[in-house]
Amino acid sequence: MKTLFDPITIAGMKLKNRFFRSATYDGFSDDKGHPTARLYKTYEDLAKGGVGTIITGLTSVSDAEQLESGQMSFRDDSFSAEYRTMTDAVHNHGAAIILQLAFLGSQCYSPAGDKTIWGPSAVKDVAFEKTPREMSREEIARMQEDFAMGALRAKQAGFDGVQLHMAHGYLLSRFLTPYYNRRSDEYGGSIENRGRALFETYCAVREKVGPAYPVLIKINSEDFIEQGMTFDECRFVCRRLVELGIDAIEVSGGYASSPPSAGPCRKEEGYFGSSAEHLAQELPVPVIAVGGNRDFDAMTEFIQHTGVTAASLSRPLIREPNLVERWQGGDRRRALCISCNRCFKLNGTACVFSAEA
Repeated sequence: MKTLFDPITIAGMKLKNRFFRSATYDGFSDDKGHPTARLYKTYEDLAKGGVGTIITGLTSVSDAEQLESGQMSFRDDSFSAEYRTMTDAVHNHGAAIILQLAFLGSQCYSPAGDKTIWGPSAVKDVAFEKTPREMSREEIARMQEDFAMGALRAKQAGFDGVQLHMAHGYLLSRFLTPYYNRRSDEYGGSIENRGRALFETYCAVREKVGPAYPVLIKINSEDFIEQGMTFDECRFVCRRLVELGIDAIEVSGGYASSPPSAGPCRKEEGYFGSSAEHLAQELPVPVIAVGGNRDFDAMTEFIQHTGVTAASLSRPLIREPNLVERWQGGDRRRALCISCNRCFKLNGTACVFSAEA
């Protein structure tokens, strides 16, 4: 019988349990994106607290766009030694750490400054009220190369893998969404075309890091907006990425502009679990379920009765970094959780869109 504390292997990564800390925008880097003492402590505390695998907050891979306040960056080799300090600290406590790579696109709070906001089409963002410039083919290729170089630097700095952020309305996600992707070229129209930028990005990353390095994705099950990507389209994208060689899929959903009843502010337990279960039945790669995972017994039952490989948590681990250790020690009370507002503040730091970014 499967348990949440089983050691598992994903794409060669030996993980001490089935608990993932999903990517969380912490805002603890300096104004250039370099790690700070507070950021180091955040990740070391999570590793000490018993979680098997940590996925970092969304990390910038390119100087083509402006950083958000406190956002992590790995735009060039000058960050490498600092991130090696982070990965070594996490590994010393027996946890794995995966770097989440992202382009923000028009989903950003900070002014663009002298940078250009990129998007698949020049459609104003409903929530952030920023209008991007439609990307040229050359800019799409630049984005893909920046992702690939970010992944290579992550590998060299000791990260156990990378996760490509294809969810929640960030730039790769926008290509999948008909409302924001109105292109008439090979990157727009059908879901095969709307997925092309993602497929090419994955291939560029894989070429840089080699066949054995773990590359994961985070993807919306649905966008939950008018003219958004549907679950059937998500399934198509996932199947294609599996054919190309993706190693694991974390299933989430929603945009900042999604209605609270459909998006990340739902109150029920495991609100993307059904989508994760369906994908796990169809796909021959590990599927990780995120969203509303707070009850130990409910997560245990879900893992035991579905093909889903692991459970991913965020807000509970902000409140209790040692939550997994507490559960393993026999105290199985439901996880404590910070308030579920779209934009909340923790210790004076504003978190963007969702703790489960």
